[in-house]
Order: sequence, then structure tokens, then C-alpha cells
Amino acid sequence: QVTLVESGGGLVQAGGSLSLSCAGSGRTLRVFDMGWFRQAPGKEREFVAAISWDGEDTRYADPVKGRFTISRDNVKNTVALQMDSLKPEDTAIYYCAIQRGEGWGPADFASWGQGTQVTVSS
Repeated sequence: QVTLVESGGGLVQAGGSLSLSCAGSGRTLRVFDMGWFRQAPGKEREFVAAISWDGEDTRYADPVKGRFTISRDNVKNTVALQMDSLKPEDTAIYYCAIQRGEGWGPADFASWGQGTQVTVSS
């Protein structure tokens, strides 16, 4: 069983940057495609970015394209999300998860971490 733990969240001004990390334990992550999601207060959890098991393929939601970068280190068993040019609308709890299905919605992912809060002030 895989346990995922996110870290790196915090409070940042608009235009700033944050780097999130997702660490896996209990099993290697190198065989899994991975994703990041976020959930703002009163809103549904939404897809942010995903990366293939070998790091060769990435996918981003339109609101974060060109600003966020997903990467992974299969030696360290981690997945990262570099967030630049942050906007107040990026404020949310950010979660990482393992992709189990074929789609990009929350139902296609599993083994959710506890999340890390990102707050962007204007």
C-alpha cells in the first residue's frame, strides 16, 4: 500500500512561486503515472497536472499551463509541482495521487495524500 505525503505549501504574494513535493512510502512510485489536483473552498477537486511513470509525458490543466511544471524523481520516490506566477485563484489545498484509470478526473486517481495548503494573496 502506498502512502503519499504532500509538503511545500504556504502563503505567497501574487506573482510569486512555490514548490510542492509529494513523497511516497510503502511502495515505489516509479511504476505509476502520477497527478496533482487542487480543491478550493466550496469547489470540487480539479485536475492540475499529471506525469507518466517515466517522466516522458506531462499534461496540464489550461489555467496552469505555462506557469506550473510537474516533475518526478524515481530514485527519491517523489513527484514535484513547481508553481510560478501564482495568482489568487490558485489558492487551494493541493493533493497528489496515483493514476488508476484512463481519465483525468478525481475518480481516475487513488491513494490521495492529506494535501498541502497554498494561499496566494493579492
